[in-house]
Amino acid sequence: MGADGQPPERTEANVDRLLAEGVLVEDPDGTLATSEAYDAERLVYHDTYGDASDEVFHETLASLFELSVSEARTQAERLDITRASLVAFMSLRGYYRRQESSKPPLEQLLAMAELIVGITPTSPVPDAMPELTDEEYQLFVTSHQEAVIFVWRLHCSPCEQMKANLNEILAQIPAEVAVAGVNGTAVSEFRREFDVDAAPAVLTFAKGSTVDVVTGAQDPDEVATLCATAYGE
Repeated sequence: MGADGQPPERTEANVDRLLAEGVLVEDPDGTLATSEAYDAERLVYHDTYGDASDEVFHETLASLFELSVSEARTQAERLDITRASLVAFMSLRGYYRRQESSKPPLEQLLAMAELIVGITPTSPVPDAMPELTDEEYQLFVTSHQEAVIFVWRLHCSPCEQMKANLNEILAQIPAEVAVAGVNGTAVSEFRREFDVDAAPAVLTFAKGSTVDVVTGAQDPDEVATLCATAYGE
């Protein structure tokens, strides 16, 4: 929130600075995403404050901005300050603490945090496969007789381990089987439906139904076994 009680203005200068200092990255088509380095910082605060109770949320706002808890509650409601806003502000502040460049003044930091809330993280889904959202995966499964969906996550060592062998892994999947990936942190409905609580994961489907759901890093031979079970030798 700004000193005058109004939401801080979003400026092109803030975008330029966030790009220059590695908080944001820009795709060739001009799409902005938050960087992996910043997302590593944001993940820490999201785990603590992303689902914070109202009490913790308002107490944290009060502590950050030297307000009483009742004042923090009123400001949060009046200015529509969300937990995502809080996470963005705290993680951005933490990010700058780790950088050699100077931290922006409070007003600018607040404006940057509000800007970041609306920008999605860099996707962990490899370019070698299309990415599905919660709105897309059901159609993908039902429109293909046979399909494999991989679950990926940023800052996930087992995911990177699998990606190092991705070409060999994909070579084990029969050519007629459709392949796609999902960003595990962005598909809560998908994870609930298939009870996926870790990444990486490999799900095989046949005739619209789930055959196997396996979590943990899989090597090419293990993926070949999953495919043999689902689709035959």
